[in-house]
Amino acid sequence: MPVRLPPFRRLGLTLGSLWMAASPTAVGDSLATLDWTLAETLVALGEPPDGVAQVSDYHSWVGEPRLPSRVTDIGLRTQPNVELLARMAPERILLTPMFTHLAPRLSRIGTVDSMALYTPGDDTWEQILILTRELGMANGRQDEAEALIASTEAHFEALRQALPEEAPPLLVIQFMDERHVRVFGEHGLFQAVMDRLDLENAWQGETNSWGFSLAGLEALLELEARLVVVEPYPTGIEAKLAKSALWQHHPSVRDGSLITLPPVWSFGALPSAQRFAELLVDALVRPDA
Repeated sequence: MPVRLPPFRRLGLTLGSLWMAASPTAVGDSLATLDWTLAETLVALGEPPDGVAQVSDYHSWVGEPRLPSRVTDIGLRTQPNVELLARMAPERILLTPMFTHLAPRLSRIGTVDSMALYTPGDDTWEQILILTRELGMANGRQDEAEALIASTEAHFEALRQALPEEAPPLLVIQFMDERHVRVFGEHGLFQAVMDRLDLENAWQGETNSWGFSLAGLEALLELEARLVVVEPYPTGIEAKLAKSALWQHHPSVRDGSLITLPPVWSFGALPSAQRFAELLVDALVRPDA
């Protein structure tokens, strides 16, 4: 049977102590963000934003860390609810470059800052560390940022030691529809994690600045690798795949070695990196793996 992991377990133990030690300050700037990567990092630093775009979708795609129940949904990431934001009157609104076209409108409500990640040509992991430290400094959480970095590196080392000596090459994908997938490789979070775990990525093709290529299912058959599917599936796709001769013909599907992971934000930072590493290693070291 395909390996389908239970709900995420141990990341809460890894980051939970940080979140408890870094409980939000009683007095501080109110803050909103449209970006889920910034949101997850702020939660991990103990400074969760007051408003986040598409809260329900955040939980569907990011999974962990969960946003506190007090966080207000401020509308779509690409089209936030400006009236609601004006009523909330956050002192700061954090964006990433893909949303900076909204800055002129949002700057009428609060101070707008932009923080970059996944910049073409720059080392992905170094960018993540820089972002973590910048968010820590901007929110008076420098110590928490360093603790998050240190705990991530220590956790990765422990996970790497737990892996079998000879893990197979992996092919990490996410479905777009029943015939097309994102295949994750260079420049992306998943590749950065696999590099730190000494795991081989079977996908050596070109990728975009977000670290993935778009490919048809037939391209997956050309590579000798164990498939790793990152949820969520688009609505109705699992039923279609069950009837797809092309999908059912893949060796990982035929022999039951297919790994299915719960949602992990592939464009995330350290919290998503820890989550992906934990879930992937759990799957690879299971007795039936």
